[in-house]
Amino acid sequence: MHPVIFEEFDRICRPRKITGAVLEIGATPDESTLLNLPALANASKKIGINQVGNSEFRDFKILAANANHLTDFADQSFDAVLCNAVLEHDPYFWKTLAEIQRVVAVGGLVVIGTPGYAELNFEKKLRRWLKHLAPLSGNPDGWALQHATLTLGVHNFPGDYYRFSEQTFREVFFEGMNEVVIRSVLVPPRIIGAGTRG
Repeated sequence: MHPVIFEEFDRICRPRKITGAVLEIGATPDESTLLNLPALANASKKIGINQVGNSEFRDFKILAANANHLTDFADQSFDAVLCNAVLEHDPYFWKTLAEIQRVVAVGGLVVIGTPGYAELNFEKKLRRWLKHLAPLSGNPDGWALQHATLTLGVHNFPGDYYRFSEQTFREVFFEGMNEVVIRSVLVPPRIIGAGTRG
């Protein structure tokens, strides 16, 4: 995980002073996993899940589980649910979103990060420049680059199915949630959103 992403998750979690149970979807048994966020130092319980297998690291366990079916966890089991760089690899990401909504407590925090796309400042300038060159190219409709945007390259694990926009975060991932914030970091963009369950 890029340090900027790790820091952004910590910045979002820090004001919440989380002391209850935390779940990370896509946890890894290493320093970069979100369960190691300084903001989670006082969490009473930390659990991670992934599809690789059971393991332990520092003060948390990682269980082999499919995020589409979190049957090991009761409704409203967690005060916070974190998920980074997972949903783009999940062919049924909407099932995972439903499970996140189910297992997070009312008033609990959900933070999700994925590679995304957004109109970057340099892309706006590039489009203006290309628009002026289009008539010279013999293609009156312009170049394909005029309608393209930068996004993270394909990284199969096990597949790489989606890229999401800030609009997706606002209108799909965090639909019906409160205190929603959405941030874009790095180039190509990684979008991180957060909200609380109402």
